Amino acid sequence: MSDGSIPLSASDHRDRTGAHAGGHLVGVCLLVATLLFYFVSTNPFVDLTAAAAVDPATDKSNTLNQIVFLSLTAGLWLFALAAPMRGEIGQPRTLLVALAIWFLMASAISDHPDLAIKRTVLAILTCVNASIIVFLPRSEAQFARILALCVAATLAIAFFGVLFLPNLSIHQFSELREPMNAGLWRGHFPHKNAASTVMVVISFVGLYAFRKGLRLLGATVFVFAVVFLLHAGGKTATAALPAILILSWMFERWRLLRIPIVVGGVVAINTLTLGSTTVPVIRDLVAAIGIDPTFTNRSDIWRIGVDAVAQKPVFGHGFQLFWQTGDMVYRAGSGQDWAAAAFNGHNAYLDSAITTGIPGLILTLLFVIGVPLRGLARTHATRYTPLNKLYVDIWLYALFTACVESIFFSSGSVLWFMMLVAIAGLRLQGRATPVDDTGRAPHRPSGPRPGAESA
Repeated sequence: MSDGSIPLSASDHRDRTGAHAGGHLVGVCLLVATLLFYFVSTNPFVDLTAAAAVDPATDKSNTLNQIVFLSLTAGLWLFALAAPMRGEIGQPRTLLVALAIWFLMASAISDHPDLAIKRTVLAILTCVNASIIVFLPRSEAQFARILALCVAATLAIAFFGVLFLPNLSIHQFSELREPMNAGLWRGHFPHKNAASTVMVVISFVGLYAFRKGLRLLGATVFVFAVVFLLHAGGKTATAALPAILILSWMFERWRLLRIPIVVGGVVAINTLTLGSTTVPVIRDLVAAIGIDPTFTNRSDIWRIGVDAVAQKPVFGHGFQLFWQTGDMVYRAGSGQDWAAAAFNGHNAYLDSAITTGIPGLILTLLFVIGVPLRGLARTHATRYTPLNKLYVDIWLYALFTACVESIFFSSGSVLWFMMLVAIAGLRLQGRATPVDDTGRAPHRPSGPRPGAESA
């Protein structure tokens, strides 16, 4: 008996197949363009010498960056709204809406509401864009190939700069702010620390590609990323790479250790770092174990930050405000406190409390820690794929780096964007059905929420 459906003609079938293939190609192009936008940027090989400080081209590069970002955002949103999985975009939606509302409220009552609100909108757009990325590839195997090729291109550009544009790719004595970094590699990135951070992320991608069967490409990416990392001189990033790989290995094998590793680790590091600025016992303990108790002069900055939280503990000073505002620049220029000239608080958790208050910090913690942990808790052990390993590597690295660098909601940061991708991916992996390279589900694993296809 007929079920009442109308069979497709051969031409109809070809049209639908062609439309599907065309849409898939658009998704791949958007994925590549977005990854290169963050890993390469629209303004590579920045001149850091004193003469470049007054270069009028800086404003032009910022304008180009905004145009490209908005164009990519429009493309990603149009693609996502036409996709069957559009309901999964920008999740968990309740938490993201709560974040947006609180950040907007904190910004509206700040000293510079127009600037803070603009930055809030940009940050939320970035969060949604990252959640779309995980739906663009057809399968995990395709995602591995695209991601590995994009980071390989990033490495090629960085090494090209070192070999052929050393004045723009290796720190020089003639640089305006930090001549002491002379000789350290930075590639096409603006600073050796930025280069070091990206090289750690690229190392994780190389290992992921190797696990997915792209052994030559993955091993090559990993080796060259580590070589560049060592020449960049980022001590924290260099030490973090093996440490995160060990923690990630423990994370996969012992589920009961996951919360202690994440929550306990973040609390412990922040206690040692921020605590050393105000508690003499902690400062003496840090010095006793051989660590610089000032954390390369960050302690003075953190002391200012802690005082700033005490001044406005509820709403804060406005999203991504406080540092580099007129009051702080005047304070530093008048010689009252050199640390007031800092670009940020060098601690993402502290900066969240400074700019959006204690409630903003709590909402941020729910997003960057609670959402991934929940996704992992819902991921069955048999579905802990190489993609899960990559997401966990990036996520753990970002969480602990945030204890000494301000990366949360830093819209141009490679690490923050990849952390957002990892958060969205871990959430999806806890709800998804793995698929093969053709986009078909080879089996339907047991579980309460089989749901969407995985990247």
